[in-house]
Amino acid sequence: QVQLVESGGGLVQAGGSLRLSCAASGRIFSINTMGWYRQAPGKQRELVADITSGGSTNYADSVKGRFTISRDNAKTTVFLQMNSLKPEDTAVYYCNWRHINPPMNYWGQGTQVTVSS
Repeated sequence: QVQLVESGGGLVQAGGSLRLSCAASGRIFSINTMGWYRQAPGKQRELVADITSGGSTNYADSVKGRFTISRDNAKTTVFLQMNSLKPEDTAVYYCNWRHINPPMNYWGQGTQVTVSS
């Protein structure tokens, strides 16, 4: 079992910045991928960005150049620095931790990000 605790959401004006954090604990394998997904009202959950334990990153086209994902040295905490926020970034952001073999996939409780115009 893996527990994920998120923090850092809130309300910000368009053009502003927020930083999300997600701390993982429990049965953590050293090789894993952590990431952030988001879900806006009436829409499907979508990948925002993820990062492997080796440091490879992947971003949604809509956030490239504005968001940066990173991990701490212990690789148990993932961060999402969000700059130049837009109203369309408004959503509940979910932290995700996954491992391939054995297959494991865990989600955080979600944190609300609201960007006002």
